[in-house]
Amino acid sequence: MKDMKKIIIAAVIALTALTGSAFNPIRGAANIIRESDVNVRLGYGIGGTMPIGMPATIRHLNTYKLQFNPSLGIDVDYPLQDNFGIMAGLQLENKGMEEDALVKNYKMTIERGGQTLSGVFTGDVTTKVTQWMLTIPVQFTYRYKAMNFKFGPYVSYVGSRDFSGSAHNGYLRVDDPTGAKVELGEGKDERGDYDFSKDMRRMHVGLDLGVDWHFNNRIGAFADLTWGLSRVHKTGFNTIEPPLYPVYAKFGLTYRLK
Repeated sequence: MKDMKKIIIAAVIALTALTGSAFNPIRGAANIIRESDVNVRLGYGIGGTMPIGMPATIRHLNTYKLQFNPSLGIDVDYPLQDNFGIMAGLQLENKGMEEDALVKNYKMTIERGGQTLSGVFTGDVTTKVTQWMLTIPVQFTYRYKAMNFKFGPYVSYVGSRDFSGSAHNGYLRVDDPTGAKVELGEGKDERGDYDFSKDMRRMHVGLDLGVDWHFNNRIGAFADLTWGLSRVHKTGFNTIEPPLYPVYAKFGLTYRLK
């Protein structure tokens, strides 16, 4: 409930910024519709949940698989003066990934044979992340010919989340690098599984940098880079290291409704 209240507050702030009429929201909404471009956008995201700066514990990326990362949104682009404006919208999107990496002395906790083991792992780690979310971006824009450059913050609420995977083809040193050695294989009963979905945060904030390119008066394309400023897991979560952040590029098409 608290998270939903935050989303509602963020939406009110965005609309107020667009209208400039904090004391007359009805008239402000009418001004938005009359003076703004209204766009629908459909896109696809490519990226990952990653550390900022590759730590020494992650040695190599073995595989990366594209996931079903669609985005569907609507936004209002309100002109301010000259070629400047402000854009706000609402998007439904997924920020997901699946990758396998080679790690060494990587801190983690796994489940194996009904036991919970913590320590440092050396071997291969497969991780799958899913984050279906509602996102409210608020961006300043600058128009130049057929292009519309944009930059600003966003806030997201994650409705469905998953962060799970397995440690395999290696060994876990229990507690610390000198602890008891537990071999982990490839099979279901040999590997170590983990699921940290409940430790993921619901609210995210970040920055969105992008450009819209209009082919004609109605149809265009867009490219965005979204950089999360909130770590994926809740504050205080240190079962795995280092902190992870969502960084994604989005590409797609836009259609101007008016």
